[in-house]
Amino acid sequence: MTDLDDVREWVASARAVVALTGAGMSTASGIPDFRGPQGIWTRSPEAQRLSSIDEYVADAEVRRRSWAGRRDHPAWHAEPNAGHRALVDLEHGGRLLAIATQNIDGLHQRAGNEQVLELHGSIRESICLSCGDRRPMGETLARLDAGESDPPCLLCGGIVKSATISFGQPLDRAVLAAATYAASRCDLLLAVGSSLSVHPAAGLCDVAVSHGARLVVVNDAPTPYDGIAAVRLDGRIEDVLPAVVGVGSDLTP
Repeated sequence: MTDLDDVREWVASARAVVALTGAGMSTASGIPDFRGPQGIWTRSPEAQRLSSIDEYVADAEVRRRSWAGRRDHPAWHAEPNAGHRALVDLEHGGRLLAIATQNIDGLHQRAGNEQVLELHGSIRESICLSCGDRRPMGETLARLDAGESDPPCLLCGGIVKSATISFGQPLDRAVLAAATYAASRCDLLLAVGSSLSVHPAAGLCDVAVSHGARLVVVNDAPTPYDGIAAVRLDGRIEDVLPAVVGVGSDLTP
């Protein structure tokens, strides 16, 4: 049997599957990743400053550049790809316990998944760093279109950013706890499109394996978790996931 055949059989017989998804999940939808050969930070290391909470709070120019990037983010026009739809089929089949995603684009929900835990937050809302006021991102972006380059909070005047987790910010404890609980209960964890180099998200792999689950890594480059994975599958995610879930693909085993 090929590795693909093995994973297809594991998915088919799994009682509870958790998917941990990273930026590579959405590249086929036109959203670039961060650390890949054509990643945002690979091509422009300076862009990583925009993901630092300390830089964001201290520097109005960083905030202005960040708001321009949010307004032009490809997530607003992206459509879910076949990889996203494969996870919808897995959920509808009753075997997907949860998706713990590092992505902020909302494409899992757009595809139709309901059991989605957004570890790094969502670009689809804005939040005040002072009073916590949350609003749909479209409402805040409309203020940019009206001429504000760094829109302050309408309630308290505080600094506003997307409801995403920047470097230096803690993850939402309730979301992380739910993801950890799901990882401890699954018998198969699919780590898809993630470099598995960012913690605590990558640590869900340790949780799953320590509770007896198989770990399958789907990524086009080696990860730190390949050594404890049952297998790592290369290839395009939009081909590999439909193939292992069994919903049809052009991928030949």
